[in-house]
Amino acid sequence: MRMLHLGLRITNLERSLAFYTALGYAELGSVPETEFGSLTMLQLPDDPFVSLELVHDPTRPVKDISAVNHLVIQVDDLDATIADLAAKGVTAEPPTEPGPGIRTSWLTDPDGYRIELVQWPPGHPVGMTAADFA
Repeated sequence: MRMLHLGLRITNLERSLAFYTALGYAELGSVPETEFGSLTMLQLPDDPFVSLELVHDPTRPVKDISAVNHLVIQVDDLDATIADLAAKGVTAEPPTEPGPGIRTSWLTDPDGYRIELVQWPPGHPVGMTAADFA
């Protein structure tokens, strides 16, 4: 088994697409009408698969985001990413170092979902492993 993607309910499709496109996602396709609303599939440049699905139903705006604590996106160069986002009108918090060689920054999407940007130290595997907790 493996997790494929997260479906994230959004209020305004155009606003959210602009935000996630600025963040680096590309739209791969959509399903216009489902029981949940329209589904827009997004992929990050280095991912082989869709990792985020924007779920939009204009009759059901997002009122409660408390079920999602945060999303995490790995970046190669946190300072360059923050600068690129700023040039696109997206504000990220100043970087912090929560652990040896790990750098993070936080931003918030149009519906209030928190996103953590993570830059791993050199030589760290892609993603978290059991070694991160040993």
